[in-house]
Amino acid sequence: MRGWLGRWPLVGRGPELDAFAAALADRDCRGFLVSGTAGVGKSRLAEECLGRAAAAGFRVGRATASAAAGAVPLGAIAHLLPAGVDLSDPVAGFAAVAERLAAGPGGRRWALLVDDVHLLDSASAMLLRQLMDTGVILLIGTVRTGEPYGKAVAALQSGDPVYRVGLAVLGPERIEALLQAALGGPVARRTLHELTAASGGNVLYLRELVLGALTAGDLTEDGEIWHLREGRLPGTARLTEVIGARLATAASAGRPVLELLALCEPLPLADAEALAPPRVTAALEQAGLIRVAQDRRRTTVSLTHPLYGEVLRAGLPVLRRRALLLDQAARVEARGARRRGDLLRIATWRLAATGTADPALLTQAAVLARYAHDYPQTIALLQALPEKRHTTATGLMLGSAFFERGRWDQAEAVLAHTQAQAVGEQDELAVALLRTASLLWSNVPFTEALAVNDAVLERVTRPADRRKLRINEGFLRIAAGLPAQGLALLADLETEVGDAPDVNVWLRGAWMKPFGLALVGRTGEAAAWAERAHTAHRRVDEHALVSHPAVQRMPLVLALDEAGRPAEARREGRRSYAELVAADSVVRVWLAVLLGRVEWLAGHPATARRWWAEAAALARTIDHAKALRLVLGGLAACAAVLGDLAAAETTLAEHRTLPPLAPGLLSAGEERLGEAWLLAARGRLGQARSVLTAAAAAARRTGHVTGEALLLTDVARLGGAQEVSGRLAELARRCDGALAPARARLAAALAADDPDQLLEAADGCQAVGADVLTAEAATAAAAAWRRTHRPRRASAAAHRAAVALARCEGARTPLLTSAQATAALTAREREIALLAAVGNASKDIARALTLSVRTVDNHLHRAYAKLGITTRRELALTLGASAPGAHPDPRR
Repeated sequence: MRGWLGRWPLVGRGPELDAFAAALADRDCRGFLVSGTAGVGKSRLAEECLGRAAAAGFRVGRATASAAAGAVPLGAIAHLLPAGVDLSDPVAGFAAVAERLAAGPGGRRWALLVDDVHLLDSASAMLLRQLMDTGVILLIGTVRTGEPYGKAVAALQSGDPVYRVGLAVLGPERIEALLQAALGGPVARRTLHELTAASGGNVLYLRELVLGALTAGDLTEDGEIWHLREGRLPGTARLTEVIGARLATAASAGRPVLELLALCEPLPLADAEALAPPRVTAALEQAGLIRVAQDRRRTTVSLTHPLYGEVLRAGLPVLRRRALLLDQAARVEARGARRRGDLLRIATWRLAATGTADPALLTQAAVLARYAHDYPQTIALLQALPEKRHTTATGLMLGSAFFERGRWDQAEAVLAHTQAQAVGEQDELAVALLRTASLLWSNVPFTEALAVNDAVLERVTRPADRRKLRINEGFLRIAAGLPAQGLALLADLETEVGDAPDVNVWLRGAWMKPFGLALVGRTGEAAAWAERAHTAHRRVDEHALVSHPAVQRMPLVLALDEAGRPAEARREGRRSYAELVAADSVVRVWLAVLLGRVEWLAGHPATARRWWAEAAALARTIDHAKALRLVLGGLAACAAVLGDLAAAETTLAEHRTLPPLAPGLLSAGEERLGEAWLLAARGRLGQARSVLTAAAAAARRTGHVTGEALLLTDVARLGGAQEVSGRLAELARRCDGALAPARARLAAALAADDPDQLLEAADGCQAVGADVLTAEAATAAAAAWRRTHRPRRASAAAHRAAVALARCEGARTPLLTSAQATAALTAREREIALLAAVGNASKDIARALTLSVRTVDNHLHRAYAKLGITTRRELALTLGASAPGAHPDPRR
């Protein structure tokens, strides 16, 4: 398993290492002590410090204190003492040790690492303190927080010459950096969430969880990103042993409390003290095994680490588990089950203990679980309900929970059955509204979802109910990639949820309407609608059967991005994504799609690739081909722009295996970005423009105004500015916000090849956060200035391009890589030179560009003369040093 079994990289400990650097620089420093709880990484940090001390010229040694060594005077450090020193007289013996250690080559000091200083015997501690005070050693030690130790050990930590740092558990950002460094690639957000929650930020526990998952094959990489198999986090035997040893420190009288907490935490303090007297629970708290929290008048108890519960549950016999669960359910029932969530807890405990529970209790508990967005628990409770006790309401809840988990076939089976059993128009209508949304997300054609809606519309007679179905149709059409049609149906949607006759119908329409508005360029209205819908959803969430309130911010991300406000889009999107990850809602796949799009438009292909890889991994898991088609195109585009042509081709090969479904929501044309940018990376700019032009035409047919503008902008960037600048100007007049005008100005400036216009375009692109467009515009301006022999202006423009390009994560596009080298060339000469530089023969270039071979060769000879070269090899060197496709096309 590569280097995973070895020592992990040290990540997230920069401040502590800075403190050690200060200690090394301080000639009066005598010690550097690292404290923290077990497993937080004290030893790893101390080892890094020892290595840095060795690099600074110190002689180094190591010792590990232990309870066994502590029973013998000097037991922990005996191997470090010089041979032949008589220690029968401690005063003289200690002085002799100091003298012998100081007599090393060059008078170099010792750096001595002592792990678990708190376990040292008094003699060892006294000797080390004397060696520190005389300047013979620099002590690097680790101390476990909360452990008792004697006066001699305490003396090691005292005084100004001893630097002290405390290590806390790692937070999510540091865990993400550590996992990426250890695994060699990014980790999916849900996987990061699960590992962070399970490890509690403890580095030792995290490492064992990762190794266990790797060994079991539950943590895998798909070529782009690491992700855990759902519900699988096995750990290792060592992890179980370490935690078992920690739990074994509890007195036997406290074991029942720990076992009950493992099954039912958090508990009222009174329930814990029903199993053990207060002095026992106090001892458990003192030992760091339980946490006691005060919330107003209520005192609760929980385990201090989630893995303690895992180990305790694994060791519980079946009948013991059953007795604990039933007894706790009885306690809560005896108090009247008055607290919110009590019914859910009782049902869960009884179901776990006996496999069944009262049907009315199961139904009530499922309602609570659904509104808490705990979809797995909702499914478990409702599947335990006897078939004859199911109603339309329970069928809706179960189908909704399956939908939120991405289990489309099960959702359709439940909802189709529920619709068939529905009594009356209202029940059938409620089921149809949810069933159509579920069908739309699955891999069936949009027409099937629409047919279900139309079938109910034929049977429903009340005008208010027919309007609900029209709103639902508007929702479906926008989600299916027909924004103009959908907006027409949602034109009269109430602006406030309080004015709507049906909360769920309004939330569905209010979710999709801002998407449609953003897609047709009305970004200001879209942002206002998305904010309104999100606020309303938060307010009525307990009465809604429509996903999680965070989904209402998805169209806000799209609207802000298309308005030229990517920083805000990024912030809102990441915050909402974290909420959806915590809820484990698969609807987040489309938010990952949109966040990847934000970064692509910003010119950050590595970050875009990271988000689209996240979306692809989730889409594969839930078999969501509509999203997968779109993100694979984006992934291929990112790989091509980053020069990873093999990955781009592999991704497109997977794309070709998918069913030919419309990608939904965004324009189908956007999924061709990968195809176009791979062609561009291989120097086939004309073919790339053809692909993008066809994609833009598809976007125009479906009414995707902003999608068409995106695709036509790429046509302009690849040499087709004159052909598309007029249409982009027209689209800019139809769109609000700053992004569309910035795109149009860039295309016009490229078409005119005017350096002043290009720099103005760079200003506009920078204002909307489009870094790669800024760099391209400034690079083209520098080339234009250079052609007119204005070196100072060319240099200033090139500097500006370099500043923007530094934010572009290694992006390499034809404009960026060829403008400077081919500044003196015409557009046709530049295109032919790029094709030749990547290994295309003249006859192939002629065929691709519909020219004669002689015309191609004539253009090449003129390019050679302007560039001062004579061969294709020199041409490849001139253009290929930084060109993304500077190698032959393997298909030729």
